[in-house]
Amino acid sequence: MNSWRDTILNDFVPNVSKLTLVADPDCLLTEEKLALKLRERGFDLIEFHDPVEFRYAYESKYRLIWDRGEHTDLVVILRLQDAELESLPYDLLGAARKLSFNMGDLFPNMSYPVIEKLDRSLLDSLFEAQRKSLPDRMGDNATKDYILRHVFGVADELIVNDVELLRTLLRLHYGSLQLPLMLSERLIQVLKDHKEFKDWPLSEIIPDAEAFFDFLQERWPLFLSRQGKGNLVREETSAYGLKYPGLECLPFDHQDIKVYIDNLFLEGKLTPIEIQDFEVDAESWVRSGIATSGEDDELRISRLFDLIKKGLPTQDARYSDWTTFALKWAELSSLVYCGEHPVYQTRLREMGDMLNTTFAAWLVDHYSSLMNLPPTNPAMLHHVPRRLVRDMEDSANGQVALIVVDGLSLDQWATVRQILQKQNAHLIMRESATFAWIPTLTSVSRQSIFSGKPPLYFPSSINSTNSEGKLWTQFWEGQGLSRRDVAYQRGLGDGDAIYILDSIIHPGKTKAVGLVVDKIDKIMHGMQLGSAGMHNQIKQWCQGGFLTSLIAQLLEYGYNVWLTADHGNIQCDGKGRPSEGVIAETRGERARVYPSSELRSQVAESFPFAHEWPPIGLPANYFPLVTGGHDAFVNQGNTIVGHGGVAIEEVIVPLVKFERRTS
Repeated sequence: MNSWRDTILNDFVPNVSKLTLVADPDCLLTEEKLALKLRERGFDLIEFHDPVEFRYAYESKYRLIWDRGEHTDLVVILRLQDAELESLPYDLLGAARKLSFNMGDLFPNMSYPVIEKLDRSLLDSLFEAQRKSLPDRMGDNATKDYILRHVFGVADELIVNDVELLRTLLRLHYGSLQLPLMLSERLIQVLKDHKEFKDWPLSEIIPDAEAFFDFLQERWPLFLSRQGKGNLVREETSAYGLKYPGLECLPFDHQDIKVYIDNLFLEGKLTPIEIQDFEVDAESWVRSGIATSGEDDELRISRLFDLIKKGLPTQDARYSDWTTFALKWAELSSLVYCGEHPVYQTRLREMGDMLNTTFAAWLVDHYSSLMNLPPTNPAMLHHVPRRLVRDMEDSANGQVALIVVDGLSLDQWATVRQILQKQNAHLIMRESATFAWIPTLTSVSRQSIFSGKPPLYFPSSINSTNSEGKLWTQFWEGQGLSRRDVAYQRGLGDGDAIYILDSIIHPGKTKAVGLVVDKIDKIMHGMQLGSAGMHNQIKQWCQGGFLTSLIAQLLEYGYNVWLTADHGNIQCDGKGRPSEGVIAETRGERARVYPSSELRSQVAESFPFAHEWPPIGLPANYFPLVTGGHDAFVNQGNTIVGHGGVAIEEVIVPLVKFERRTS
């Protein structure tokens, strides 16, 4: 077998059985590339989470087809052990064949408690190493060392000096290769035995990327202060003032290190510092870490363009490749829109057209494989509440708060983040991104957040947001909370955040808080100055302090605080407005929805720039016609800022966890 997927795919031959029940306790079938291959073979995947929800989807979508004598290849995935399949309803058991898969079968000589913690995207490297040379039976530590070496490329015997250690940590954290906690602890244990690293704060900077970047940030002024005589660095440079004690001078100027540091400053993971009378060559690599203005902003923008052009994901990329890329694209977009660089805005638009063509093609093939991924690192917005459940279970006080900023795009988040950092230096922001639901409409995507479900499960309210509070409460009641433990409020964005918050929640009693900040959406729908105008007005709103105050107070009350958005937005130009009267159920500027595929196709014939989006995770009789790139269903010559389509700026949205710096 060339791939671990082949061992599973061998059991999936089309037209053998209309229904297959699979015991999949390790989430193997929902791995992104395996799910894609199954769908290519004609298999539909559906998870059995809740009996009532499953029965609704099963009866409405599949039983009707079977009753007509038509065939489907339906796979029902259960997070159960093989023996537990027999607890399913009799009508399912009688109609289905039964299969089971688990990690222990794929990796028989490795410790199961260790390998089950691995992200499924990492199994390719592990299986390839095993295929080349089957290891002897291993215990926990031997399995951890094997994974560190063959999956993450970390061989502790080769980490013999400061340069090697720093390079290893940069490769892991810059490349977003998140080590499971058990592997981080193993690496810390091994490296602490090396006397060369006794001054490194290993326990803080190995498991936590934000702590590692903080460590680099406070060592950067110390490095610059040693680069020339008379250079005055406006930062605390004594060891006494350092948050992370120990090693002071890092080898930033080593040839294997400086390329990482340069990119970290370019992408906003490190912040340039102010220096007086520091003479540096125009071509010097350290310039990206020194705060100047005007000319150097243009240099950073130009270099980010080059970096992004080289890093455009390919057609076979994973969703995580796109979210990583989107964060860099957002950083560049924020710089361009917040500066007075019209020539760069033109270049940004041209590059955006190119990448959105690639992104739209990728979505057609891959979007359906995201829906059932595990919620550990949410790939889609409806995974977010289940991620919050894990936070609640892991935290001492068991309280979570979710702030949904209606319409906040990833590039606008980059602008907001800078203001939050200035207003509250104690704020730690763990930044990631996730996929919105398509069409990227508020009533579709925001309800999926608060319900924790695909839109398929709320057909009666899909055109309204009025059921959000009820859906949010129902989700948490399903997790064992009472109605009194849950709070929801929308329409926020102005006024005294602390006073408003105290009118919504009871600190210590309210366990789950859902808040909708709709200020940015209001700005967007009145915007006539394009994306640059959006960034300008968002900056003005943020400087008022509402969002900073809201986050800080929630943290003060002991909540695990998350922020996301239901969709982003994009500046676009009118290509013509359909005049179909009441045929369309939703008549947006970037998306229109029809009750049948035939009606949609009739309209689509006159608008070749639009896409007939497949009903992935959507209710029956809900057929979207969406736009991509910078096109919109408005009159020719009109420019708007809108949402609903499939551009990366609308689909990939911020997902941020906030914490307080304790020292």
